[in-house]
Amino acid sequence: MTIVAETHLPNLLHRGKVRDTYDLGQGLLLMIATDRISAFDVVLPTAIPQKGLVLSRLSAYWFNKTRHIVPNHLVALGDDAKGLGKLRELLPASLSPDIAARAMVVKKAERIDMECVVRGYMAGSAWAEYQASGTVGDRAMPARLREGDPFPQPIFTPTTKAETGHDLPMSPRDVRDMVGEEMAQRLEDVSIRVYQYARDHALSRGIIIADTKVEFGLMGTELILIDELLTPDSSRFWDASLYEPGRSQPNFDKQYVRDWLIASGWDREPPAPELPSEVVDKTRTRYIEAYERITGKRWVVLGKAGG
Repeated sequence: MTIVAETHLPNLLHRGKVRDTYDLGQGLLLMIATDRISAFDVVLPTAIPQKGLVLSRLSAYWFNKTRHIVPNHLVALGDDAKGLGKLRELLPASLSPDIAARAMVVKKAERIDMECVVRGYMAGSAWAEYQASGTVGDRAMPARLREGDPFPQPIFTPTTKAETGHDLPMSPRDVRDMVGEEMAQRLEDVSIRVYQYARDHALSRGIIIADTKVEFGLMGTELILIDELLTPDSSRFWDASLYEPGRSQPNFDKQYVRDWLIASGWDREPPAPELPSEVVDKTRTRYIEAYERITGKRWVVLGKAGG
């Protein structure tokens, strides 16, 4: 697991399942994507080497690609010269190259406590719900759909943003009660637009984005994207060349970890079991391949190809 030298950083503001956030002052935050991995809303005891680098780089890639749809909180990424210079300027002491590479300087926003989930294909908890009740997000679905089938239109199925424990589904009324009618509609519209844009882009690179979850914040009255965006942690990435409805799809995300945990008999409550080295290595490889396919860039870490 990535260890952060506290003497190199300002005061810790928040430690999430994957990211550590520090307050830089001047309306800026420092977000560091660690190598921690979570599944079923539980942080696992085993880390995935270089995972934090993938999350930071891929999030920055998507933040830059989707600015025409909605603004976001990204100021600089520590993995490039501009971002590293910004970090050196703002921090009282130097960061190690490893920590700097996975760090993002972002604008401080008022977080909307909701996971904005968009589903394009029948998978995960949507498939489980459909098998049990014939619905997805409490919406009636056509009969005889298969696992992996696409929906005619993307479906918005938001959940709570739980600090501990499991995120819970939110009904349209729940969303309206939290943010109001106008903002509820905007969150749904923007989430779907971001998903559709990314889905089309990724498909041209041989990856199907089956679903994703995005988060938003407010800067005054302006809605912006925050946290991470369209990563293997927050999305299901499938290999388009091997796509075949009616089964679990070959993937480039943490579904491989979820599948191993389910097969292990774990009850999805803490503590989670340690991951075997084979699962760790294959997960790391899949994350890196997702990055390379989507961005068209070769994976290089600290001057070495492949890390």
